Amino acid sequence: MIVKRLGQVEYLPTLDTMRAFTAARDANTPDELWVCEHPATFTQGIAGKTEHLLDPGPIPVVQTERGGQVTFHGPGQIVVYPLIDLRRLNIFVKEYVFRLEAALIQTLERFGVTGFRVTGAPGIYVRPDAPAAHAAHTGPALPDDPFRGLAKVAALGIKVSRHCSFHGLALNVNVDLAPFQRINPCGYAGLETTSLDNLGLRVETAAVADVLVERLLAQLSP
Repeated sequence: MIVKRLGQVEYLPTLDTMRAFTAARDANTPDELWVCEHPATFTQGIAGKTEHLLDPGPIPVVQTERGGQVTFHGPGQIVVYPLIDLRRLNIFVKEYVFRLEAALIQTLERFGVTGFRVTGAPGIYVRPDAPAAHAAHTGPALPDDPFRGLAKVAALGIKVSRHCSFHGLALNVNVDLAPFQRINPCGYAGLETTSLDNLGLRVETAAVADVLVERLLAQLSP
């Protein structure tokens, strides 16, 4: 698999290039991982509702074909676009999402943070009160508040066309969290968003990206 480290790149030209790559690829095209950061940008999923954009202000909003609602990209957030032919792995979308989440959980574990899944809400969550704790937040189950005691540290938004994936995932390392207050993150009003820096970890974005790429290669290589 080819790994491309793009640095900080504008969102829209990257999206256009990703679309072109996916449209042009065939059965012999090598899979690629694109690793980058974006300037401040809100992106809206294909079923995104405008009411989840509370106050975008000067930050541009880009409509996309990925799944999910609205999220924020900015410097200090690692974005990875796995451009993968799922037929080579003999998997379908549900397994693909599981593997992306597994790579994120394994990456967080490397830095002493425990990541959690929430059923029906793709992405990875942590306990801000105890980032290294392995037990889920205790207390009575609240069906109307599945995020009780949790904050989102990584988001997923993918698209699969002709069995080939594009779009991808974003992990907050030391990103400015203020813009998340301008939206309902991933369509959930009041959902807390956090970052490794906000959890008290002082780590270089590049170091986290290296681990994330390693774990994605392990999860997505035939």
